[in-house]
Parts: sequence; structure tokens; C-alpha cells
Amino acid sequence: MPHEEENVTLRAKDEIITQNYTIMAYQEVKTTGYGTRVGNSFKGILSGLVLFCLATALLWWNEGRAVKTDKMLNEAEKACVDMENPNKKDPALDGELVCATALATTEDSLTDVQFGIGAKAIALKRSVEYYQWVEHAQEKTEDKLGGKQVTTTTYTYSREWTSRPVASEEFKDPAYQQKNTVLTTVEPEDIWASNVTFGAYKLNDGLVSCISSDEPLSLAINEDLLKELNKDARVAYERFYGPVGAAKEPVAVADSAKAVNDSIQAVNDSIQAATDSLLANADNKVALEYIHQAGNMLYYGRVPGSPEVGDVRVTWEVVVPAKVTIISQVDGDTFKPFKAKNGKRFQTLVMGKKDAAEIFEAEHEANHMLMWILRIIGILLVIAGLRGILGIFETILKVVPFVANIFGFGVGIVCFVIGLVWSLIVIALAWLFYRPLVGIALLAVAGFLIWIFAFKGKDKLKELANRNKE
Repeated sequence: MPHEEENVTLRAKDEIITQNYTIMAYQEVKTTGYGTRVGNSFKGILSGLVLFCLATALLWWNEGRAVKTDKMLNEAEKACVDMENPNKKDPALDGELVCATALATTEDSLTDVQFGIGAKAIALKRSVEYYQWVEHAQEKTEDKLGGKQVTTTTYTYSREWTSRPVASEEFKDPAYQQKNTVLTTVEPEDIWASNVTFGAYKLNDGLVSCISSDEPLSLAINEDLLKELNKDARVAYERFYGPVGAAKEPVAVADSAKAVNDSIQAVNDSIQAATDSLLANADNKVALEYIHQAGNMLYYGRVPGSPEVGDVRVTWEVVVPAKVTIISQVDGDTFKPFKAKNGKRFQTLVMGKKDAAEIFEAEHEANHMLMWILRIIGILLVIAGLRGILGIFETILKVVPFVANIFGFGVGIVCFVIGLVWSLIVIALAWLFYRPLVGIALLAVAGFLIWIFAFKGKDKLKELANRNKE
């Protein structure tokens, strides 16, 4: 069979019925020849083998990580003592792993230099969102008689708030290319206090970063800066939309498609209206058309309650003093992570007052949850790797899609069973290395599955053969 490549791409507008709306969706149709598919499957053998090996390594590493973490937590729990009064330094506790509750606070004043906003807080956080056109792709593949594959990709577009500007020049539909702009770009930023006290002690950076007592920061931005920002926003707006009152859309879109998109987008906009209503009714200290501040938000745009593509909203929050509970090792007038005998380190901070037993129980649960999540991911990756290795046989049969689908279903079952058994063996061997008793039990389960699949399946085939002879 020749390995010629046959890739034909067709682009078209297609009507899609969504709820009560008919929208124009942009489609790309790509046809891949049988020879190309077989060639790609040979490449898939190598990638499947690599994935299989990496997944096996992940399973082994995860079991070791879970056991080591569990042992570290048990060691830390036995070593942990209560610090009764963190407001007074106790030299006898130096070097001890302690559990203590106190007010985390600071006298540091933090400043967002770019906007001249400041506050006495543990942290000052700036977040940014952009109102943009976003491309959504949905792919559908279909096998054809003779081994060809037709892939239809449908692209639709909606306006959404995003954390970064979206490059619309990369959109597939030419009607939506160059349709995104931004009135400004602002980088998100977190500023943390360097001196956060905990009673008579000082918290280290690792503990400080765990404090989550976020509250909105009321804005009081300098009027001269607001005027300058308004001027820049006006220039950016008119460069893209033209002067106010002129036609806005720089790129023409089919009227029917745009009208429907606007109707659908109205639902999304109404959700934002609740957040933006404060801004819509806010009074700036100076009359500004493109800059609005209210509460903890600075809004770039003409009408906050009715966002346009290119609008930007910047919000500020502060981490305020709060009562926290820590488990960490005393190091003079501060703290450091506890180092277990196996080399793993541990310290934690939780909000509010908690006792050591509660915290360690939660840590054990989190460790076990992560272990199972990584186990499932590892098993699925092992199965996916096996599918990649054996996928060549299914692809060869794609000349007759119906036969290939039946064969593929069987291959999927085989890959699932082999992948599951292999994963259990890897997990069991890892546990044999770290915890022998549990590892032996897992090996017994894997052996039972092999026996069921290999011998019982063979007996079933013989029984079916005998029935056919009768």
C-alpha cells in the first residue's frame, strides 16, 4: 500500500442549531490518506512506548512518595509539641516542632508603584482581566471505506473575560481575525510583606504564603494618574474603534452571525452585570469617559455595565492580619521546616484555631488523595501507551472501518486488562520495596487477574468451540 499523503482542507460556514439559535460556525474539513495514517501509526509505536515507560516510572515514584510522606507525617506527629503561649519566646522550645495558634500580623506598608496604591497588609494582590473574543474548537473524525479519515473541526466564537489578551490574528475564521484589542495591558502582581509576626516570633516566607485572609482594597488613585490613564485608553479605543459615534467594528462579520452571537453573548454579559453594576453607578472624582474606579476595581472602558471587546478590569485585594495555626520547627525567633529522618520536610499553616491532631489527619488524607489521583493517572497513561503501541494493527484494518472498529474494541479491552495488571505489578513491586506485606497482597491480586484472563479465557474458548462442533 503506498504511503502517499492526501490532506485536503476545505473551509466553509455551516449552520449549527444551538437551543433556539441558529449560528454560523466556521469549519475546516481535512482528509488524511490511508498511507499517511499507517505511517503515523508507526510513529505512534515509539511515542506509545515512551508514554508507557514514563507512566510506569510515575507509578513507581508515586508509591515511594506516598510512603515517604506518610512516614514523615507519622514522625512529625510524634515529635510535635504544643506551644502554649506564642506571645512569649521560650528558649526551651528552640529546635522543637511545635503546634501554635496566634495572630499573624505586620507593620509593613505595601505599595503598588504603578498605580500608587498602598496599604498596611500582609500582601497586596493585583489581578487583571480582559474582555476578548475567544475561539472554541470541536473536532469530529470519521473513517471512510478505503482507509481515509475525514476530520471536521468546527470553530465558534464568544466574548469572555480572560486572564490574558487573546491573539485573534491566529483565529481560523477570517471574519474574526484582528477583532481583539485591549485598551491597556497590566501585569498581575503579588507583593508580600517581609516582616510578618506571629506573637513573639516571625513567620518564614513559606508560612506567610499560606495565609488566605483576602479582602477587597478600596481604591484612592491619584486624579492626575487617572486623567493620564484615561487619555491613553481613549487613544487605544479610537485607534481600534474610531471616534465615538463612528462605525466600531474594524472587521466585517456577517450580520446574521453577529446578531446571533450578540444575542447569546447577552446572557454572558448579564452575569457580569451584577459585578459591574457598582462601577456603572460609581462617581469618579473627575469626569472620565474611559476610566472608572469603584470599590476595589479600576475599569478601562466606556460603559462598565456593558463591556466591549478591549475593556480591561483591574482588581486589588489585601491579605489582612488573621488568626492562624502553624506546625513548624522553632529556629530562634522564627521557624523552619521540620526535616524527617528520610529527608522529607514538613511545615504547614492553616487558617483559624486547630489542634495538631486535626491538622495531621488532614495532611494524611491529602497525601492519600494525591496518591490515588496519581495512581489513576498513571494507570490511564499505561493503557494509553499500550494503545499507541498496538494501534498500528487497528489502523491497517481501517480499509474496512466496520472491521477495524470491532478489532479496535477488542484491542481496547486487551490494553485495559494488560495495563491494569502491569500497573498493579509495578505498584506491588514498589510496595514490596517500601512496605513488603502490602506489596505481597497486591501481587496476589495481579496474579489472580492474570489467571482469570489467561486460563479462564482459554477454557471459555474451548467450551465455545465444543458447542459449535455439536
